[in-house]
Amino acid sequence: MTAENPCRTSDVLGIVGDKWSLLVVRNLSQGPRRFTELKRATTGISQRMLTVTLRSLERDGILTRTVHNVMPPHVSYELTSMGATLREATAPLLEWSTRHLDAIETARATYDERTDSPSL
Repeated sequence: MTAENPCRTSDVLGIVGDKWSLLVVRNLSQGPRRFTELKRATTGISQRMLTVTLRSLERDGILTRTVHNVMPPHVSYELTSMGATLREATAPLLEWSTRHLDAIETARATYDERTDSPSL
């Protein structure tokens, strides 16, 4: 048995740990979504960043991209079984974020006030 390389772990965490990836994974937890549905549900993400994020998650095996041969053609995205386990693993972090958002904003404002005032 070989020891795991910590650099490999940090590489994966860097890929799936960015805010857009986690939000996309959360938005796919209820089932397949089209690009426009994901764009609407992921507040603040640009079209380009959503495209980059989806490609990265597909490359890493977190989601699948399916082209539907209908008129007009459309593409849908869905979590893989590995993506579903990522959703389960990150759900508590996203819930924590939601629960503490107001306190974090208050702490930031207090800090900014303190650091922006001139020292005596």
